Amino acid sequence: MKLFFHRLFFLFQGLCSLSLSTMVLGKVKSFRVSYDCLNDSNVPVFSSGDCVSGRVIIEVTGEIRVKSLKIHAKGFAKVRWTESRNAGSNTAYTQNYTEEVEYLNHKDILIGHERDDDNSEEGLTTIHSGRHEYAFSLELPQTPLATSFEGKHGSVRYWVKAELHRPWLLPMKTKKEFTVFEHIDINTPLLLSPQAGTKDKTLCCWFCTSGPISLSAKIERKGYTPGESIQIFAEIENCSSRMVVPKAAIYQTQTFYAKGKMKEVKQLVANLRGESLSSGKTETWNGKMLKIPPVSPSILDCSIIRVEYSLMVYVDIPGAINLSLNLPLVIGTIPLHPFGSRTSSVSSQCSMSWLGMGLPERPEAPPSYAEIVTEEQRQSSLDVPAAREDLDGPLFAYIHEFRFQPPPLYSEIDPNPDHARRTEERRLDACPSR
Repeated sequence: MKLFFHRLFFLFQGLCSLSLSTMVLGKVKSFRVSYDCLNDSNVPVFSSGDCVSGRVIIEVTGEIRVKSLKIHAKGFAKVRWTESRNAGSNTAYTQNYTEEVEYLNHKDILIGHERDDDNSEEGLTTIHSGRHEYAFSLELPQTPLATSFEGKHGSVRYWVKAELHRPWLLPMKTKKEFTVFEHIDINTPLLLSPQAGTKDKTLCCWFCTSGPISLSAKIERKGYTPGESIQIFAEIENCSSRMVVPKAAIYQTQTFYAKGKMKEVKQLVANLRGESLSSGKTETWNGKMLKIPPVSPSILDCSIIRVEYSLMVYVDIPGAINLSLNLPLVIGTIPLHPFGSRTSSVSSQCSMSWLGMGLPERPEAPPSYAEIVTEEQRQSSLDVPAAREDLDGPLFAYIHEFRFQPPPLYSEIDPNPDHARRTEERRLDACPSR
């Protein structure tokens, strides 16, 4: 009798092994998400109201049985940072600040249906050996979306995740991000308006007062796109006794909001340096060029993340606080029209009389946002490490086409020195004699 039950046990075990091996006989060789791109550069870039379509690609060797194939599309802005707090009596604690705004949440089933019994073999779909593609599509909300962004304390991300469910096995998952641009058209009166300012500063040392340092600066408009060069028109007059250096820089300011608190990060994007200016000398920048590198567009409509830009034209004064002018910038995605409104150009030329110079003819339209990024850079930047499920972490600012690459810094020496000329003569009518 013992021998009979012993043989029966081994027979049952063999049948179970045979059944299980039949279910998992096939092997999934490849499982990924691919997008149908809307642009010629073959990069998944979308805007609000667009249809995001693509395919879930499964390549198998042998036959597999599938319970369901699901997709989940999500888009959200998320902010997170920590601060140390003192509770008294040598006690400290860490305060977490988090906030999240959801822009997209879409689910669909491409194969099968929802099942209560994960391991049931009824109603399974058989996928035969080879390559199989399962199409999906979804429409992004018509309401404004936040532009994809990765900052030090927050991010805006969009992705589609696919899950392959099979009986007796853990689900297979794959995820791929796509980029969303909330387009900013710089061809508007507000963004085509000139930006200008004037400041002066008098240096004091004990009971002695030197002459003033004056700075006037102007740019043709407020709105630009990456890849453009900003023409800076400025006049710097040094009537002090010190040697000073005129400079200009583009800064990106990231502002994060959570639980009524604010966290700000300022980052240098590009800069240039003028010639050293001795006492009694004046320097004029007649369209000195500062190129905008590939950076994220401005984000102005997200409630928890703002990305803003400014051009700082300043005079570096040794041993004193610098004299500086901040001119606001908006980095857009739709470039300047080649034959756009002449109103801004005409008004700009008239208002340049305070510098005694006119603006040049309107330049050729700058490249579009997608044109400044190579295909190789795009493809390599869009790969997301699979081990990071939530993709959290304090990363520096980037745009998806330049993931993990800080904005390049241009030389402090202007590549077009012919655009700047120096006035060597002393201005005795403005500067006191020494």
